[in-house]
This record gives sequence, C-alpha cells and structure tokens, in this order.
Amino acid sequence: MLATKFGSFTKMDQGTSLNDEQIYRAAPSVFAGGKHSSRSERYTYIPTIEVLNGLRAEGFLPFSVCQSKTRIEGKADFTKHMIRLRRQDQILAPEANEIVLCNSHDGTSSYQMLCGLFRFVCANGLLIGNTVEDIRVQHRGNIVDNVIDAAYTIVDQFQIANESMGTMKEIQLSRPEEEIFARSALALKYGEESPVSPRQILLPKRLDDGKSDLWTKFNVVQENLMRGGQRGHASSGKRVTTRPVQSIDNNIKLNRALWILADEMARLKA
Repeated sequence: MLATKFGSFTKMDQGTSLNDEQIYRAAPSVFAGGKHSSRSERYTYIPTIEVLNGLRAEGFLPFSVCQSKTRIEGKADFTKHMIRLRRQDQILAPEANEIVLCNSHDGTSSYQMLCGLFRFVCANGLLIGNTVEDIRVQHRGNIVDNVIDAAYTIVDQFQIANESMGTMKEIQLSRPEEEIFARSALALKYGEESPVSPRQILLPKRLDDGKSDLWTKFNVVQENLMRGGQRGHASSGKRVTTRPVQSIDNNIKLNRALWILADEMARLKA
C-alpha cells in the first residue's frame, strides 16, 4: 500500500480494493455531509460515497483515491477528489481497464467519468486521451443511476483503448524517434524551458522497461513526468529536482495529453 501527502492533494494506492476507512483517511470529501454553502438550491447533493457504493454493487471497486487540498477556510471537506475503479478479476492482469471518477461538492467539478488503464509493473495510472469520450453528470436528477449508466458507457469503450494499447506495443521506435517523443512530452509539462533532457525521462526504473516499443517508452516517460525526481537545471542555471504532478486537474490534463501524443505517434508509425 502507498499512502502519500502532497502540497495540493493526498493520495492512497494499494494492490487490493480500498475500504471506507482507507478512503476516508485520504479523501474525507468523498463522505461530505452536505454541499458547500456556495451551492444553490438547484444543486442536488448526493455524497460521493453513495455513488461509489452504487458502482461497487455493479462490480467496480476502488483501488486508488486522492483529494485536492485548499487554503480557503471551510472548503476542505468539499474539495475535488478522484477515485480509480476496476474489476476485481483484473488484479493480476499486466494492465487493467479502469473507470476514473472525479467529483467535488464546492462547485469546482461535476461528476466526471474517464477511461483509464493501470499498468501493474510500474503502478502507472494512465488516462485515455481523445480516443474515447469522457462523460459529465451534473449535480441534479437521479445522480447515482446516471453515474452508473456513464460507467457502463466507459466500459463499452474499453475495447477501443485496448486496441490502441495493442498497436503501441507492436510499434518499435528508433533512438531519434524516442527522443522526439520525449522532447514533445517535456513540452507538455514544462513548455519551452525544460529543466531536464529527453534522455533523462527515457531512463527506465526497472529492467523490464528497457524495451523500445512505443507502449513501453510511453509508460517510462509518463512515470518519470508524473513522479518527478530527475535532477536538472532551471533557466537561471540553478540546480533543481523535478517535482511530481500534485493536483488532480494537472494529473488529468497531462495524462490525457501524453496519451494523445502516444496515439498520434502510433498513427504516424503505422
């Protein structure tokens, strides 16, 4: 089990499904007792745990949860949270399809459902880019049923994501192509002023990731960018160590952009 606290969110991951106590420790806003005072009467309040229990009843179990932090007084119990869910029977698979659920009770997010992939060898949680749609459920009406319907819509698109993954696994990259991919990935996170080189984020953390197929290189780059820890230099020349991605919004944005980059590379190579 991995439980971490960052400046902008707390997070818990583990190899078995999370129980309510574990979820509460990492993301108490999942159990918020009501909506934030800024919400209008039209806002239908349903606690995320009620929606989660509905998904559990359908066989979708939570394996990762995180919650944003806030400096605004009184908002800590209502901030955005993200839960990654998958089927119990995919625990031992090399990759697992996931439903990613985001929500808040302070007006910063509707219920948002995304398609994800989890890679066990490196505990990477990927998000699919524009290959499949994300679904938003407003805080009104029969929210639990609407979110469950959205979950099955995401499940129907798992095959599309798996086919994209299969294509990436078959594509071999030359060294120059690897560096082009890595340089483009760095630009997604840092813009024009990257503190590290493409070769640094191409360095695998384990022997199994020494292969040159697009899927492996994509995961190596994603893991290095999301977790940080590479030593480099700022534009001022000062020595720096790259930071992990520490917000839910940036996690989603970067993850999806990296998938789109890898998917477009696959199209070019294919």
